[in-house]
Amino acid sequence: MRSNGTTFPVEVKRLVLRGQNERVLIVRDLSRVRPDAHEEEQRFKQSQYFARIGTWDWRVDTDELYWSDAIYGMFGYKPGEVTPTYSLFCDAVHPDDKERVREGEIRCIETGQNHDEEYRVVWPNGTIRWLRETGNVIKDEAGETVKMMGVVRDITEEREEVDQIRDLAFHDPLTRLPNRIIFEDRLSRAIERANRHQKQVAVVFIDLDGFKLINDELGHAAGDRVLVNTGQRLVNAVRATDTVARIGGDEFTIILEDLDNDAEVHGVAKKIIGTVSTPMELGDGTYHVGASLGIAIYPEHARTLDTLIHIADQAMYAAKATGTNLYRVGWEMAD
Repeated sequence: MRSNGTTFPVEVKRLVLRGQNERVLIVRDLSRVRPDAHEEEQRFKQSQYFARIGTWDWRVDTDELYWSDAIYGMFGYKPGEVTPTYSLFCDAVHPDDKERVREGEIRCIETGQNHDEEYRVVWPNGTIRWLRETGNVIKDEAGETVKMMGVVRDITEEREEVDQIRDLAFHDPLTRLPNRIIFEDRLSRAIERANRHQKQVAVVFIDLDGFKLINDELGHAAGDRVLVNTGQRLVNAVRATDTVARIGGDEFTIILEDLDNDAEVHGVAKKIIGTVSTPMELGDGTYHVGASLGIAIYPEHARTLDTLIHIADQAMYAAKATGTNLYRVGWEMAD
């Protein structure tokens, strides 16, 4: 006890002096070396905040929910701004993720398996963030689940990095169009849908005529502009449900889905040639780029993905060998 009457923690050590019938007590004031409980709590809260991780506690038989201070910010609130409830939590979860999150909670309650979900939350201002939540159940003496406890972490930046890597892996870096990987995957799915609904799918291979001349005369920057502009023109020439991809160099591909007859293909082919061949302003001049198209139709020309691609590719080269701004459907030349 201090002279003012206040108490404080101490550490006491007793030493016995060798060869002497004497003892020494060493008293150490711990209040000077150990933070008080409040300071420890504040440090813990700050560490959770900077680590973007928080703890939660939910009584499964009520709407009662506890959030540590860090979790408020993950849902777009300031600590203490709202009273956490299970209903508030459910309302914040993105509509597309609600069912999956709820199923995970039920599975954890019924089986005791760890709850581990990644989901989106929508803040009051409309901001969308990604969270990862892990936890498990606490049971009473009768073995009944009374609560779930766990931690939640903001993983928005991690998800964005993964999405960026995935985007680079599946899209052409110049035009931002799908690359060959996505093209073949979507074509495979389109064939499956065509089988189910008794429809046709057309694959269009496009090679630009005159691109090399522009690239050689004006340089790669101008060539890149031609590729980007052409990609955008192709996207605008087809439906939103169709796929435009760049598979390398000055070659593009298009997947036309949900076709009823060949006549639709001829109409789209003529529209594509007209769109691509529209004069393009580059530097101080106007340049013309043409297009040679090869088209293969499923199931008329082939019933497998590889064969369909091969026929469209060969048809494109046949059209290119004949002239410019021509298209060939299967083995039939058209202009």
